Amino acid sequence: MNPDPNVRERAAKIKLLLMDVDGVMTNGKLYHVPDGHGNVVETKGFDSQDGIALQWMQWKGLQTGVISGRESVGTAERARQLKMNYVYQGHIEKIPILEEIMREGKLRADEIAYAGDDLTDVVVMHRVGLAIAVANARPEVKRQAHHVTQAVGGEGAAREIVELILDAQGYWAEILEHYESR
Repeated sequence: MNPDPNVRERAAKIKLLLMDVDGVMTNGKLYHVPDGHGNVVETKGFDSQDGIALQWMQWKGLQTGVISGRESVGTAERARQLKMNYVYQGHIEKIPILEEIMREGKLRADEIAYAGDDLTDVVVMHRVGLAIAVANARPEVKRQAHHVTQAVGGEGAAREIVELILDAQGYWAEILEHYESR
């Protein structure tokens, strides 16, 4: 991990990592399949390595959350499993949600990182301390980011972001030591 020194400095201040869901925590594909009663059910895939990394954030006293434009039972369950602090779904207009989270959590903008992939994410990215675009983000989004991941959404992008933050805050060596991986 050798991010730009400016990115590392920004990451060192982060207390909350917020993310979009589809395209960041997932690969953005939505599968509609019939259940046993003929109803259509939506499903999507989440990366297990992203999940454990988000739990490490919690271990170190850092918060996590999602702001998604879509409503999804799968997202709610994944957020519950990961003990996310903030879960907002069905919100295309994300600024009021960001402002609510900042008020509730008594957080400054420079203490928040946000990861996105599409145009609805740019307005949030402009208002936080560390704006991250995933590798599969729209070009317009990448141009607005402080950092662009090498991994695509749903395939290690969240893990990469967490490692960046934990490393900048001096926690990554502890994680490696905990798992006897040094």
